[in-house]
Amino acid sequence: MSASAADGWQPLSGPVRRRLGVDWDAAFPRLAVCHMLSVAGETLVVLSLAGSFFFKVDPSQGREKVILGLLFTMAPFALVGPLIGPLIDRVRGGHRAVIQGTMAMRVVVAVAMMIAVVNDSIALFPEAFAMLVLAKTYQIAKAAVVPTTVAGDLELVEANSKLQLLSGLAAMVAGAVGGVALQIGPEWVLGLTTVVFATASVAAFRLHPSLRGDAEERLAVDEPRRGAADPLPHDLAVAAFSMGSLRFVVGFLTFLLAFELRGGDEATPLARAVHYTLLAYRQIKLDTVVPPLEGAPPSWYFGVVIVASVLGGLVGALVAPVARRRFAEEHILVGAAGLAVATGVGGLLAEGLLSYATLGFGVATAAALGKQAFDAVVQRDVDETDRGRVFARFEARFQMAWVVGALVPSVLHVPVGVGAVAIAVSASGATLAMVGRVRPVIVHRGRDGKLARPYISRNPSSRPGRSEGTGQPEGFGQSGRSGKSGMSGSSSSSGSG
Repeated sequence: MSASAADGWQPLSGPVRRRLGVDWDAAFPRLAVCHMLSVAGETLVVLSLAGSFFFKVDPSQGREKVILGLLFTMAPFALVGPLIGPLIDRVRGGHRAVIQGTMAMRVVVAVAMMIAVVNDSIALFPEAFAMLVLAKTYQIAKAAVVPTTVAGDLELVEANSKLQLLSGLAAMVAGAVGGVALQIGPEWVLGLTTVVFATASVAAFRLHPSLRGDAEERLAVDEPRRGAADPLPHDLAVAAFSMGSLRFVVGFLTFLLAFELRGGDEATPLARAVHYTLLAYRQIKLDTVVPPLEGAPPSWYFGVVIVASVLGGLVGALVAPVARRRFAEEHILVGAAGLAVATGVGGLLAEGLLSYATLGFGVATAAALGKQAFDAVVQRDVDETDRGRVFARFEARFQMAWVVGALVPSVLHVPVGVGAVAIAVSASGATLAMVGRVRPVIVHRGRDGKLARPYISRNPSSRPGRSEGTGQPEGFGQSGRSGKSGMSGSSSSSGSG
């Protein structure tokens, strides 16, 4: 056996621990385990508060109460979003330290919430607010960490999609277990939450450190920061506008269908029999007049729409990495917006349950596709030292877009047909913005009154004016980073975690 002199002696490495075909010592599987535990804990928190006003926005109540509930749910994101981003980027130890801190603090808050529930204390509400803030902080830090767990930019969409699929699985398992515990009492759910977040804290301390060196990390902490209003690169701003439009559509559709399906006096069996008989006869005699069925849709319609929406989210998460093997992230965003347009048209042409299910499935699929692509664009084009506050800035805006969309059917009575047209029009704006690379222009000025400088992309190839032939439109980012993949041992465009 021979070896070149240049190779020299190499240190022995420990055996690779593989179970189910996964290297559990790699960076991405460790992040995935931590994320699943975090989502499970968040699901249990929601279950424990299911009967409280903090999470309850019931469309069967008056519209005034619904509007108040929407504004209340937006408060953590509107108030905290601009504050936590810069803090995340300036913490010594990087985003990994933020994840560790949020996990440990949620253990303490869960214990405090359990005590408040047992004592029926009003302290439950500020504690629940703190839990929401910590959850939001974790989500931003997690999104900023993902690029350090993959080999290159081509894997970003796949990594985001895997995390979404795993979080859905974790939420279902936690929901089933938490539902059983809730039959005993909400304090038992919070006790289980404490255990889950304690386990997540252990998993967080096993995360791989950032790829940045200590010197660069200290520089990131000490260097002067630009203002929160600094503009972003044009292509990233266009992508954000399109994603915000999709989030507006999601909020709009959620409450449009919630008010449409909120229940009421159902039509009698005889009335239904006559209605469906006339519908069948209309297939033979087209000029047959079918009067509308009196009463609200049956309650099980709501369950069908929820299932369709969940399936749409899963389909979007599954399709995104496959699409990324052939298309750039920006092209996936165009496809997501185009799918939302087609969904609005389909919902307009269909009737009844088919219309509701079409809208729920299509919009959920488009939103999932768009989210994976947009997150990958930010992770690709924004330097790690700025990534946390950029994610925080966008998430606050997207949440406000969702609430504004939800407020429209809450304030106005919007028929589903008109709502479908509104969805198609809103999504058309997102599509045209991405295709034309234009958006509404907002001029930002710094503290000195001068025009603020945009963030500098960490990836020179992602700036406008780069050469063609990269498989992406001019001005769109391209893979330019290498490292050890934490996703799989296969190529950067495939593999399972």
